[in-house]
Amino acid sequence: MADSSFPLLTITAAVPAVGAIATAAVPAAKRELAKWLALGVSLATLVLAAVIAVRYDPDGDRFQLTESRAWIADFGVRYELGVDGIAVVLVALTALLIPFVILAGWHDADPAETKSSRWRPTQGFFALILAVEAMVIVSFLATDVFLFYIFFEAMLIPMYFLIGGFGDKAHEHGEEEAARQRSYAAVKFLLYNLAGGLIMLAAVIGLFVVTNDQLGAGTFSLQEILQARANGDLDISTNTERLLFLGFFFAFAVKAPLWPLHTWLPNAMGESTPPVAVLITAVVDKVGTFAMLRFCLGLFPEASDWATPVVLVLALVSILYGALLAIGQRDIKRLIAYASISHFGFIVLGIFVMTSQGQAGATLYMVNHGISTAVLMLVAGFLITRRGSRLIGDYGGVQKVAPVLAGTFLIGGMATLSLPGLAPFVSEFLVLVGTFSRYPAIGIIATVGIVLAAIYVLVLYQRTMTGPVTEKVAKLPDLRVREVLVVAPLIALLIGLGVYPKPLTEIVNPAVEHTMSDVQKSDPEPDVNPVEAAHE
Repeated sequence: MADSSFPLLTITAAVPAVGAIATAAVPAAKRELAKWLALGVSLATLVLAAVIAVRYDPDGDRFQLTESRAWIADFGVRYELGVDGIAVVLVALTALLIPFVILAGWHDADPAETKSSRWRPTQGFFALILAVEAMVIVSFLATDVFLFYIFFEAMLIPMYFLIGGFGDKAHEHGEEEAARQRSYAAVKFLLYNLAGGLIMLAAVIGLFVVTNDQLGAGTFSLQEILQARANGDLDISTNTERLLFLGFFFAFAVKAPLWPLHTWLPNAMGESTPPVAVLITAVVDKVGTFAMLRFCLGLFPEASDWATPVVLVLALVSILYGALLAIGQRDIKRLIAYASISHFGFIVLGIFVMTSQGQAGATLYMVNHGISTAVLMLVAGFLITRRGSRLIGDYGGVQKVAPVLAGTFLIGGMATLSLPGLAPFVSEFLVLVGTFSRYPAIGIIATVGIVLAAIYVLVLYQRTMTGPVTEKVAKLPDLRVREVLVVAPLIALLIGLGVYPKPLTEIVNPAVEHTMSDVQKSDPEPDVNPVEAAHE
């Protein structure tokens, strides 16, 4: 498709970037102005994301609304943007969640006292959120590998400050210990992701060298590389392709996060404010699984097929390990973090079973997990803020004193365990259908994760919301108007997409067909009996 004459994609990414600068520049005494400015910018970005979704034609070219400009010409780097169906829905998810993140964290960065005329934590908090939004959107839109890499790494900087500088204040060991734990979580997050990024950088350079040798000029353009592969002009040797795949996959597995590279996530989510925890797992981590689809499978199809058995095992371990550890957690936020590790295992499983149902389910899972985790984590945050504790044992009987809070928490939990009628059920069902059609034994093992999810969600609800009312819970207020405005639209989406997922599947399915074509895979014949195949 020809380059778009109107740079819609650039503008969509630029609005939150400019908004971050403007929010940071608001005078210290104008904290409320900074909040409203950040909210307004996030809503404007949401409108632009909706325009992208409307203008995208599922039956049109693979990459649409494309933009391509020379950037670092001597090294083959271009400023190239484009959207396929997978990018459209993930940009929409990002733009949708940020306004709710801002509303939920409305008072999270208000200083207890004004330390000086220049002290502006509120402005910094919301500016950093908008900066992360801008970088994540560019990561979803970039079709130049080097451009993607820059923003894939750059988003670590604002996330580091959000985790370490604006962490959760509900800590059982006091503010000094809380500050130490926040610092530890932020540094661990940064080191893990930087290590993955440095390995990926070596693979990015290797990709340039290979294209330079075979095409006569090095390029990072995904579209050019895909076209050269299709024409037979680019034929990467088996060993080289496998090494390049491993470099990319390692970085994406850290970001995802996939076992055993997951250990930074429980610390980061546990020590962050609830809105920042949502930003981590519902927005930033999706870049890792998205990149597996776009870059690992697109650039290295043979190596992806070669690595599939090992990746499927890692995904299974993530599903079961995350769920089992969630069951044993005493901390509400760490429980949700381990549940997310289990869910990301399902997403990676759907990607690498190499079936259209699995990959469509994985893409929908990214969206639906983002919404359901946002509901559960934000409502948990409202609860934790009221009680001042993250420990499950400090609660009991909440549904008797705050029924709306308990009800929304239950819906978020039911969505997390993929209850039929709620959006995550559709995506998990598709992942399992796609898995059973090619790997029935793996599908059987993966279903154990569903049972374990029911255990940790229902036990969490039973211990916090039911039973006798504890003394410090007796006076907890119910959800306020602002908090209802945060969770009600997300719950409506969970129900709406659970009953009628067609608007998403129509956009996603054609993009999945392109990915399946990249790896030269087709779905197994429908007459295969999974039960009989499992016994063979």
